[in-house]
Amino acid sequence: QVQLVESGGGLVQAGGSLRLSCATSGATFSTCNMGWFRQAPGKDREFVAAISRSGRNTYYADSVKGRFTISRDNAKSTVYLQMNSLKAEDTAVYYCAADLKIRAPARAYQTGGYDYWGQGTQVTVSS
Repeated sequence: QVQLVESGGGLVQAGGSLRLSCATSGATFSTCNMGWFRQAPGKDREFVAAISRSGRNTYYADSVKGRFTISRDNAKSTVYLQMNSLKAEDTAVYYCAADLKIRAPARAYQTGGYDYWGQGTQVTVSS
């Protein structure tokens, strides 16, 4: 059974930083593409960032490019999201997701491109 557990969320002032972690178990992590999504109240879940199995390829939403960095440590079966220069509009529940089927890169941007999801971690940015 595949499990993803996010941590690192919290309350931060605008301009601050947070680092989210997502520990996985029950799957061979190094064979999974991984992604981060977020969902604000009343809005659809949206893509934030994704990383390929090897870590060589990364993808970002335009809204976070230059501020967020996705990375992974295959030895620890963990994916990270470093968030800098946070803005009030980054406030949301952040979810990590795992793609075990190694879909095409275009699917990395879509919620349907993932097989398993974590329970989410709240990020609140005060202005």
